[in-house]
Amino acid sequence: MKLDKPVTGGPCWTELGTSDLDGAKRFYAELFGWRPETDPRQEAGGYTVAHVGEAAVAALTPLYQESQPVAWNVSFAVPDADEATRKVTAAGGTVLLGPMDVFDIGRFAVAVDPTGAVFQLWQARTFPGAGLFNAPGSLGWVELLTRAPERAVDFYTTVFGWTVNASEHYTQWGVDGADFGGMMRMDDKFPHEVPAHWLPYFAVTDVDTAAATATGAGGNVLMEPTSLGDVRRIGVLRDPQGAMFGVYAEGPRG
Repeated sequence: MKLDKPVTGGPCWTELGTSDLDGAKRFYAELFGWRPETDPRQEAGGYTVAHVGEAAVAALTPLYQESQPVAWNVSFAVPDADEATRKVTAAGGTVLLGPMDVFDIGRFAVAVDPTGAVFQLWQARTFPGAGLFNAPGSLGWVELLTRAPERAVDFYTTVFGWTVNASEHYTQWGVDGADFGGMMRMDDKFPHEVPAHWLPYFAVTDVDTAAATATGAGGNVLMEPTSLGDVRRIGVLRDPQGAMFGVYAEGPRG
């Protein structure tokens, strides 16, 4: 993506809710080289921040509610979480949780768009979000998969003011024209029970190697490594607990 740091309206953080926190730590450490640090405070509930070098890049958390699925979630930066949730509701979305303070680091809410995709809102205080984008092991793209793309465009442009760059085959989201993600229509190839969702893509040095490493570590490949012309190579993987995520590298065999 064209963003290299968290900006208002853009993706600022991604976190995994998992049924096996220790297993997730091992898997992603092997796949991305992440160094996980778990907050020792009891009230943090096992919240674990993954690092590449000294930069915080993502979080791993236990499941906090029985109804919470094993999944990656994407957070978008907002200047005021309370105002943002009002915009969500007015535009036809639903607020599932919050807004609520997270210690002194920020204010947080969970929402679902009118097409069924869950996303998060983050009002930064002492923690702005990821300290690294687009480098191996860090977030580099976010993609909305939905069965109602027209409704999604109306919603997200209203709530966040995103710019939209649409072609015949793909729609890209941006902040003031700086693209950070995209949108795909879910067709009949997606099982009916799979809801609309946001999918984070992490940068890697080699997509084929990442797919092989994930398989060896107990995950599997949902979309085989595929070249998008000479520009980018992508794949979609699933971790051992069932969470889906994408990987990409620049170049056809990067």
